[in-house]
Amino acid sequence: MKSGDFLKILLLRDKKVILDIASDIEKVAAKIDKKIKIMHVCGTHEHTVTYYGLRSLFPDNVSVIAGPGCPVCVVPAREIDEAIELALNGVKVYTYGDMYRVPGSHKSLADAKTEGGKVQVVYSIGDAIKLAKTENNESVFFSVGFETTAPIPAAHVNDGNIPENMTLLVSHRLTVPALKYVLDDPEIPLDGVIAPGHVSAIMGASAWSFVAEDYKIPVVVAGFEPVDFMMAVDIILRLIYKGEARLVNEYSRVVNWNGNLEAKKLMNKVFKAVDGEWRGIGVLPESVLSLREKYKRYDARERYDIEIKEVLDLPPGCKCADVILGKAVPTDCPMFLKACTRSRPYGPCMVSSEGTCSIWAKYGGYSIIRRKRKSL
Repeated sequence: MKSGDFLKILLLRDKKVILDIASDIEKVAAKIDKKIKIMHVCGTHEHTVTYYGLRSLFPDNVSVIAGPGCPVCVVPAREIDEAIELALNGVKVYTYGDMYRVPGSHKSLADAKTEGGKVQVVYSIGDAIKLAKTENNESVFFSVGFETTAPIPAAHVNDGNIPENMTLLVSHRLTVPALKYVLDDPEIPLDGVIAPGHVSAIMGASAWSFVAEDYKIPVVVAGFEPVDFMMAVDIILRLIYKGEARLVNEYSRVVNWNGNLEAKKLMNKVFKAVDGEWRGIGVLPESVLSLREKYKRYDARERYDIEIKEVLDLPPGCKCADVILGKAVPTDCPMFLKACTRSRPYGPCMVSSEGTCSIWAKYGGYSIIRRKRKSL
């Protein structure tokens, strides 16, 4: 890391700067005579706000909730079951570490491996390709993630860099349709949105202009340091106070208006958006990526006869769907840190490092965050 970058990070984590912004937030919030609910849609944002105890700095009439921002949590049980079915029938399944322990209907890929299934954790599709070439067995890459990760497999497919013995089990999802679903739900009234920085780096800040234009609420693209997040909340409150619904790009050091044009071009060339399931939510229109007809030879669902008869998307009592939609926080779930822990996850939100339940379990959740205020 360059010395200039290191100093920039120090500034973005500076306690005095954070407390100065918190003081400003408190002053602006005091002028707004109503409760304000702001949603972020990124697991890394939830990590930032929880790890640094930022919620303890917000006044009582300001709440920040997590939305559908964990790409692993929203993969439906059916698609995990498909990967398990392949692994147990002799096809090698390469998967990211976050996906390895997420439960499907009845078991995870980790469970399948203990039963003799062929499963291997990899860091990237590039690693999976190298292994598939050397091992020479039938194999599948479980391709999961939002717009942030989709361009990489798209590039390999476009380049014809997928070996003959390998296909992709595509489970990529798009964040904009999910946020529209949340904004259309009258049970989740929102006053502002913090847009995800990573996705915006690919899609561009312009991807979120619909929030201000169609739903008439402020939206801020934010980075992942505590000062970034505090700035986003401060900007949203100031816009609410002024009665303005605008898009602001706080993360301009990384995100531009149009995003990564080459990455978007590759995604659109290789994939198309189709209607698809989100775990615990149901089918959202044009929210899931599927390989285009030209590239169907790389589609695991085309090569193999995968039959999943019965699906249990969420186990009884699990409130992951409500947590994903911002209707509940982890401590509202009767399973949280009882039947569902990080070592024995019951629902998908307890597994991934971007899952809200996992983050709250690891860093103390809301009650402990309150106590952290004294040490900040």
